[in-house]
Amino acid sequence: MKLNPIILSLLDTDLYKFNMDQVIFHKHTDLSGEYYFRCRNEGIVFTREMFEEINAQIDHLCTLTFRKEELDYLRSIRFIKDDYVEFLRLWRPIRDYVTTGLTENGQLIIVVRGPLFSAMQFEIYLLEIVNEVYFRMRYDYAALRRSAEERLDEKIRAFQTGTYNFKFAEFGCRRRLSREWQDVVVRRLAEETGCCVGTSNVYLAMKYHLIPIGTYAHEFVQMYQGIDSIPLAYTNHYAMEDWYDEYRGDNGTALTDTVTTDLFLLDFNRAMVNNFSGVRHDSGDPYEWGEKMIAHYEKYGAYLKSKTLLFSDSLDFDRAQKLYDHFKDRIRVTFGIGTYCSNDTCVEPLNIVIKLQTVNGRAVAKLSDSPGKAMCRDEEYLKYLRRSVAFRLDREKNVGVN
Repeated sequence: MKLNPIILSLLDTDLYKFNMDQVIFHKHTDLSGEYYFRCRNEGIVFTREMFEEINAQIDHLCTLTFRKEELDYLRSIRFIKDDYVEFLRLWRPIRDYVTTGLTENGQLIIVVRGPLFSAMQFEIYLLEIVNEVYFRMRYDYAALRRSAEERLDEKIRAFQTGTYNFKFAEFGCRRRLSREWQDVVVRRLAEETGCCVGTSNVYLAMKYHLIPIGTYAHEFVQMYQGIDSIPLAYTNHYAMEDWYDEYRGDNGTALTDTVTTDLFLLDFNRAMVNNFSGVRHDSGDPYEWGEKMIAHYEKYGAYLKSKTLLFSDSLDFDRAQKLYDHFKDRIRVTFGIGTYCSNDTCVEPLNIVIKLQTVNGRAVAKLSDSPGKAMCRDEEYLKYLRRSVAFRLDREKNVGVN
């Protein structure tokens, strides 16, 4: 390993990994899954040296276990339960679950296979490793760091002068420039803006006494596609039912676009509107989505100032301010900002993902509200899922308020 270890703590991940994993631990330990890496940028080449470093960093990751103070911190989060923390005391990343490869033209291959409650935890750690290795070995890191500092200074000045005046959370784990840079970003945004309400990074939340923020990701809804007894067009219903049963409204921001927001709204009935404190946007036009969600809340007579629209789709600070100005007088608005917090430099950031692709041997997929964000290795299954969604939407589009 040529670089210093990148992952030093198993808390150095997004909170929603623990949130989702707790539900799986209590309800779905029989599920296994496969996750696949993808770089969405064109023309990115990983060298043999990068590949070897990534493997060495994964080897190091798989030597880590949770420390007592880390488990105590997780236990202090009000909705994380003692039996799950005891499970994490025994858990560690297993190297055999991760397969890597490098094609002749420099395309990186990473596949994670294993029990879902264990395999799912690799995603953020692996993305943190890949991203930092790439930027440290591809560029002059010191020059990238200087440009990142200049841009962070500008953002902080914009908050201090009132150009920006919205509340947001830092969501930058998966595409950060480096571990040490994310640490600087979170500390400075929290101390110097007065508007950073927390971070998705559990380790940094613990370190700086911030609120750890996150609920669930697309993979949580996707996994229900792999359960034989659940119709494909009803996965949101079962996902939200399990989530509410686990958290009783204490951890309640629903992600709407896994199999399109229009389908989500069929299951976001009066009970779920009341059970969840808000909804998260991650694809499609954010203004259209916001108006659609407000109309849906109004249909059920919800008090809009008690509900939150959380925007998190590739946001920069200017876009967030415009969205805030548009919606702030009607409903609560907040933001999760990732890459433009943790990897805003003079070079283009990587757009890398690791997505759940099979559950119990069956294909699963995310459709989203943006066609380009759909990801599935089985084109026939993707077509079948789209037909299932369209059939239910067509059948129930004229159904009244529940």
